[in-house]
Amino acid sequence: MGPTLRAARALVLLAGFYLLGLVLLAALAAADWAAAVHTPGAFALKVFLVSAVLALPIVRGMFMLRTPPQEDVPGVRVDESREPRLWQTVRDVAQQVGTRAPDEIVLTGDVNAAVSEDSRLLGLAGGTRRLRIGLPLMTGLSESGLRAVLAHEMGHYGNADTRLAAVSERGRVHVLRTIAHFEERADAKVSKERARQEKKAASAVAKGRKAKEVDTTGTGITYRAMARLYTAYGKFYLRATLSGSRRAEFAADVAAARIAGRDATSSALREIPVIDAAHDFYLNCYATLGVDAGLLPPPGEFLGGFRHLLAARHEELDALRGELPTEPVSPYDSHPPIAERVARIEALPDDGRASDPVRPSLSLLADADRSFAAVEETVLTPAALGLRRLDWPELVHAAMSVQTERSAQRFGALALGTAGGEDTSPHGTDGGGGTPGHGADARPGADADRTSRPEADPEGAGAGAGTLGALLDAIDAGALWRIAERLPRSAEAAAAHGRAAREFARPQLRAGLSQLVSAEYLRQGRARWQLSWAESAVLELPYGHVDELPAALEAAVADRPDTGPLRALLEPVAAPETSVPAQAPAPGPTA
Repeated sequence: MGPTLRAARALVLLAGFYLLGLVLLAALAAADWAAAVHTPGAFALKVFLVSAVLALPIVRGMFMLRTPPQEDVPGVRVDESREPRLWQTVRDVAQQVGTRAPDEIVLTGDVNAAVSEDSRLLGLAGGTRRLRIGLPLMTGLSESGLRAVLAHEMGHYGNADTRLAAVSERGRVHVLRTIAHFEERADAKVSKERARQEKKAASAVAKGRKAKEVDTTGTGITYRAMARLYTAYGKFYLRATLSGSRRAEFAADVAAARIAGRDATSSALREIPVIDAAHDFYLNCYATLGVDAGLLPPPGEFLGGFRHLLAARHEELDALRGELPTEPVSPYDSHPPIAERVARIEALPDDGRASDPVRPSLSLLADADRSFAAVEETVLTPAALGLRRLDWPELVHAAMSVQTERSAQRFGALALGTAGGEDTSPHGTDGGGGTPGHGADARPGADADRTSRPEADPEGAGAGAGTLGALLDAIDAGALWRIAERLPRSAEAAAAHGRAAREFARPQLRAGLSQLVSAEYLRQGRARWQLSWAESAVLELPYGHVDELPAALEAAVADRPDTGPLRALLEPVAAPETSVPAQAPAPGPTA
């Protein structure tokens, strides 16, 4: 379907919204006329009032012509003097597609590329064109892959998708806004009726009478009936416009294959879901790891550190590339499933461009580090920007130490019966150990309170040291299995007795005791968390302890507990010991 037919269809669908409003207003007017002619004056007055109340949301929806402005995506606008190679690449691709290049390029902090256009006169006249490119997307794509993505986006310009989107978007906004008006009025009427009945019931109770149950069934039914009419049209409208959006995506893919090559386009489509998943993992387990401790990576590394993860985990990512994501298909999807898009591209004839040189797309930037730092300033919240910055090795050690200490304190409080009632299982979500852990989100919309927590709690650290000693003393006093009864248990574990109960409890006791021991090593300065981009963070223990610690923990939770080996390992030494990296018994879950 060409741009002219698509424009005509969009205008017809938009006109359908106004036609529905006119039909409903005509029906209300007919009801008013019938009431005035055939009913008594009091009843006719009620009909007039109901008609006026129902007509107001219809008229508001029809004549509120302004479409709400789109939410601005945080990013940095770059001109040609700052990024000449990127601008030249975009212009070359636009010329090959046969369309006008964008007027603005904005670098963002998400795994996405998108185009928009400030069209006028319902899309009949073009306007300022804007291209948004995510730095994380560029981090994961080669230069040929980025060219395929750019060709896809320029294809949207060439097919007039961005201009015609204004008409479709206006129709969607008007329909949804009208539905919202009716629903709001129905909810307000239900609330008013509920309040009236509750007041009446309270009065009856005060007089010693039995109160009637509050029942708002049927209240606001006329508003909801009108909302259902618009909802039915809205569903039809969305199905029609979004099916066009999916066809536009296929057409843009074909343009990308024509310009960048079949294999480069297919590879880029396969790569984007992998980059997206890896970036989510990076944000959760690395970039925001230290937020709870008041820490962030160095300027530019919040976004730029993603490069280290991609370089270190290429084998894992290769496995992901082999399997395309399976997505549920809905008639309300704006994009086709990625697997279908890849299949259509790979079904095209071979164009012989499979051996194009592969360079990282970040090489198109004049200074990638500077760009990462600049975009980071727009992506992070003001509270996050005020956090202390540490290099990655120091950040991982400090953040994981705080997590380990907090996890140990919670387990100790639960084991000794001093917990405040929260779930303090050693298998909780923010224990230490594992891949640098699930950090708090420091991006816009995140809880700002979480970014102001202290880096560590000295008093809590001292309490943690006392907790371990008290727990070992309790074990020596024969209280191990009474302690186990305080830990969270499954229904099967709670029903067990004797040796079976001990076997259920032993792994949990050992894990919790490992948390306390790891915290004590860190407190003494005899252990250190080591950064690893390729696997879980590693707790470096004193020389020889990695072999002795598992046996000492087993002895402490044996049927006849013996804390002696554990106490011997934890005895501070006069001279510093040589440490070797080793995966310590994890004091918490592995991400």
